[in-house]
Amino acid sequence: MPNWLLPENIADVLPSEARKIEELRRVLLDKFRSYGYELVMPPMLEYLESLLTGAGQDMDLKIFKLVDQLSGRTMGVRADMTTQVARIDAHLLNRRSVTRLCYAGSVLHTRPSGLHATREPLQIGVEIYGHAGLEADAEIQELLLASLKLAGISRVRLDLCHVGVLRAIIADDENAKNCDAELFCLLESKDTPGLRKLTSDFLPQTREALLALPALYGDASVIERARDALPKLPEVTRALDELDTLVRQVGNADVTVDLADLRGYHYHSGVMFGAYVPGLPNAVARGGRYDHVGEEFGRARPATGFSLDLRELARLLPVAERKRAVMAPWGTEPALRQKINELRESGEVVIQALPGHEHEQDEFDCDRAVVFNNGNWILQSLG
Repeated sequence: MPNWLLPENIADVLPSEARKIEELRRVLLDKFRSYGYELVMPPMLEYLESLLTGAGQDMDLKIFKLVDQLSGRTMGVRADMTTQVARIDAHLLNRRSVTRLCYAGSVLHTRPSGLHATREPLQIGVEIYGHAGLEADAEIQELLLASLKLAGISRVRLDLCHVGVLRAIIADDENAKNCDAELFCLLESKDTPGLRKLTSDFLPQTREALLALPALYGDASVIERARDALPKLPEVTRALDELDTLVRQVGNADVTVDLADLRGYHYHSGVMFGAYVPGLPNAVARGGRYDHVGEEFGRARPATGFSLDLRELARLLPVAERKRAVMAPWGTEPALRQKINELRESGEVVIQALPGHEHEQDEFDCDRAVVFNNGNWILQSLG
């Protein structure tokens, strides 16, 4: 095997694409900062127990595992940063107030999470801790849409769901609760024949409600259809009311509701959402409420947030234009060095051409040059 060959779904990022990703990372972090989110940087490696705590159990098959030669304990390479940030809020910051945190960094997956997906996403996201009301959910969705708009994406479809619906439906049916994993898979794939077979021994009310869920998707009118089709349980009514409130606050994005789209069912505790944009087969971002995660680290805190993959988002952006730069000759004369330093300090990209390589700046558009004229080094246009 050639020593330059990389594993499947692992790839180098070349200069033009890397610049797009990095510039996008910077503007998004600045946007998060403008909303009051503080940046944290969790470690790439942790003991496996920490990564699998609480909601992290859903990540077990995605985590690369290795043995720590210092302690002999099993460690994992993070496959998601959300649980790590929840640990920081609950165990390290230990604040009583509302806390807004953001993060950006690489994660590693044992298998790609979707069609054409990389196994090394560059994850960026935000989380709010300490507020259980829908105001936090609304802020998270607003910030997601603002972030996508900042990336140049105006057409967004926000797909909403609520884990409270399914949990309320199966709460009083022991047979249904014992089959929640199978139910999750069948509902996610909208496998109605499979649902009919699985629910044959369930209580009639439970079975009828479960069979109704796969058809409850579409625009916001789904919420009213669900009120008619589902049992009048307090938890179901509350979940539908929360969805209705958030739908009304979304703004200009297209909104769909899919009560069978339960990705992250064991992870989330309330409203869940995915953002879809033209050009990507998978959701560009996912998020929702996960109030129970912090208690696994010793302190229960209401929590909601979203994350997305910068690499995947950058694929939607046009090819980056070559950056304007200044060409300067190689030399050590004090006046030349001073001129170059002044230009760089003012924000210009100045490339000193090494002898014999004056025309090899592939990534830059050198439209100006530092030239010696009448005893002075001056900036001259090459147009």
